[in-house]
Amino acid sequence: MAQLRAPRQTSRLTLRAFDASDLEDLTALYSREDVNRYLYSEPKNKEQVRSVLEAKLARPLETIDKNVMPVAVVLRDTNRLIGDFILRWNDDQHRQGEIGGSLHPDFQGQGLAVETYTELLEIGFSDFNLHRIFGRCDGRNSASIRALEKVGLQREAHFIENEFVKGEWTDEVVLAIRRNQWLARRIVPED
Repeated sequence: MAQLRAPRQTSRLTLRAFDASDLEDLTALYSREDVNRYLYSEPKNKEQVRSVLEAKLARPLETIDKNVMPVAVVLRDTNRLIGDFILRWNDDQHRQGEIGGSLHPDFQGQGLAVETYTELLEIGFSDFNLHRIFGRCDGRNSASIRALEKVGLQREAHFIENEFVKGEWTDEVVLAIRRNQWLARRIVPED
């Protein structure tokens, strides 16, 4: 399992590995119906979240290979965990990565997901030398789609009713950015 080598700081956030003290804040996140709306999961109680956290501490949930980095997103000024994100990648010749995550609704709409995704892209492209990073979203999750678009990911696919989730057919939107596109965005001065 990969972990952040050291916490990463943005202007408002710390991105770090999870630790046992995150239980309360993680429960506050995953016990909510609105957080689980576009996930495969249902709201969880504290004991269920404890199991999730223990799995994160031992090895990441949903691990398909060793290259999954779970990321705790913490507000710098309060030290409160407000998000659970991942960077997953393969280090074969294709060098593909994936980013995604959940942010507590009390902190949505403030650009914090964009700040998190920006740092995850930096890690993926600079630290792991990935060629392409993508994100996948439930087609109804317009806030997540917008956040990914704001950091430069472009829509590559919209799969219509491709999954049956929680009793209904749902769409999936796939967005991606390549390393050369990311580098071009970084060197363009902002107005």
